[in-house]
Amino acid sequence: MGLTSNKVLVLAILVAVVLFIGTVWLWPRLARQSWRAVSGRVGLLLSTQLALFATVGLAANQAFGFYASWADLFGKETDQGVVIDHSAHGSSGGPLQVVSTSDVPGVRASRPEIGGQIQKVDIVGRKTHIVTPAYVYLPPEYFQPQYRTRTFPTAVVLTGYPGTARSLVDKLNYPSTAQGLAKDGRMQPMILVMLRPTVAPPRDTECVDVPGGPQAETFFAKDLPDAVLTHYRAGKRPGSWGVIGDSTGGYCALKLAMHHPYVYAAGAGLSPYYKAPIDPTTGDLFHGDKKRQNRADLFWLLQHEEAPDTALLVTSSKVGEHNYKATTKFIERVQATNLTRISSIILDSGGHNFNTWRREIPPTLQWISGRLSDR
Repeated sequence: MGLTSNKVLVLAILVAVVLFIGTVWLWPRLARQSWRAVSGRVGLLLSTQLALFATVGLAANQAFGFYASWADLFGKETDQGVVIDHSAHGSSGGPLQVVSTSDVPGVRASRPEIGGQIQKVDIVGRKTHIVTPAYVYLPPEYFQPQYRTRTFPTAVVLTGYPGTARSLVDKLNYPSTAQGLAKDGRMQPMILVMLRPTVAPPRDTECVDVPGGPQAETFFAKDLPDAVLTHYRAGKRPGSWGVIGDSTGGYCALKLAMHHPYVYAAGAGLSPYYKAPIDPTTGDLFHGDKKRQNRADLFWLLQHEEAPDTALLVTSSKVGEHNYKATTKFIERVQATNLTRISSIILDSGGHNFNTWRREIPPTLQWISGRLSDR
């Protein structure tokens, strides 16, 4: 049974209930002072606590999509993905291959020209050789005859770390939100390319080109747009692409827009931070390259380099988010530049979680839609 299976969660709940009832039932019999009785009480209490902890953890993982499998949870997911050729006659099919298609969750429509479509894809970086899965949302207009020659603005959407790309589809509801906003005329139809920034699992690369390691920044700045453009009618001109992310993905979104404004005309960071951390999940990202390390610090970038011609959006909350002070400081720094534009969403309260980001995603999609061109 998989980590995210409902059967696992139900089993954990049943075990916790049985242990709780057993503890209450057996407690009088274990009330003596012998070592066996004391050991029995300790064992029952520990078992019950562990069962409750596991139940809460499984429920939280189902709600927020932290880990996709047991291997992911225990750090055993180390192999990169393998591209399987599904095209006719064994042809390569290019750097992006569609694995499967599905309807947009929460949208009642039997045909893609009415409700849009989700495509699960494999992406192979021609320059970096990074291989990663992703989900692509195609709006209904993409399939309608009157739009057959039109290109569409495109937004890359990133999870946090470790994150699962599927959570962007069915937990944070990016496709159904985009479909609803476009249907109501509050944003233009857009292609969404949804994936996690962890392109070399389980390592957290922070979207950095690691010397002698994964070239994550080059993948997002070069390989990913190239792969999408070979397969979809995505906008090719400057100003057609944006990037959105939460937490680690939020930091990546801001950095990609600031480092590569000719690729990403807008970047939105939901609950972002502003400097790449160094911890056991990242390892040594810079290997003594001080210039690379400095450029990964967005405050340093604003102070020491020419302001990039891009638009940025940052979000936080006055109560519940640890990045509030840093975010207000970042807004002030950007406002002092001549070229970079800055917008913000500041909630009165909201934690670093899916519920907060679901409140911020609709205005974020509207914001980025208004800053991207469709040609």
